[in-house]
Amino acid sequence: MNSFLIGLQFLTRIHIVRQTVWTAEDFGRSTRFFPLVGLVLGICYAIAAWLLIFSGIFFGMSAVIAALLLILQLVLTGGLHADGFMDTADGVLSGRERERKLEIMKDSRVGSFGVVSFVMLMILQFALLHDMTPYLLLPALFVMPIIGRMAMVLAVSCFPYARKDGVGKTFADMADRRTVVIAAVTTAVLVVPIGFLATIALILGTIFALLFCRAMTKSLGGVTGDVYGAATVLTETLVLAVFSIASTHPNVWGLFWGLLWK
Repeated sequence: MNSFLIGLQFLTRIHIVRQTVWTAEDFGRSTRFFPLVGLVLGICYAIAAWLLIFSGIFFGMSAVIAALLLILQLVLTGGLHADGFMDTADGVLSGRERERKLEIMKDSRVGSFGVVSFVMLMILQFALLHDMTPYLLLPALFVMPIIGRMAMVLAVSCFPYARKDGVGKTFADMADRRTVVIAAVTTAVLVVPIGFLATIALILGTIFALLFCRAMTKSLGGVTGDVYGAATVLTETLVLAVFSIASTHPNVWGLFWGLLWK
């Protein structure tokens, strides 16, 4: 329980109990509970969406609802993963050598690549939420953070850390095969029962996270805490895309599934 609460406090602004002393072992054990942290966020997102849609206050104002849901994500996570995404964009898109990329990513200031990339990401997420039908919006927002935190577990556990030190390295040093198994089983139990689209999102999100982290490892010589955040928000965007595409093209994922197993 303590490890879960540490993960919840580190990854979100939801602080159930006050914890000020964290050991490396506590950090390491918390990694396996990241999907449960996603569950807490997913419940919050889904409840908020339900209230915004069915309260009638914002009836017919889908753009406002989409904007408020985006803001809620940033508020509940403290922008932690967004910051990692921007730092990763600044470094990777700089076109510099590996060591210089890592230096840029460590800089607390956000550069033009990070700002532009984040603005484009928010525009894309806004469009995906805006185009999604209400009956798909709730399950999408529920599974999105769960799959996103599973992507983070994969980044932590399956790829080398690019720096000699850092908070992210604490997670990486303590993560092992058991961590991945526990997180994967937890994610599957929470996501698969939600339905076909959720399962498709989980499969594609897992594949994307592995490919993305592999590309970052090739570019940076490993992954960092910033890459963890980038993998999370990009995977979440992919999850939204799966549900949004199904809203406008209901049969597309059925055809995809048929071709996949043909």
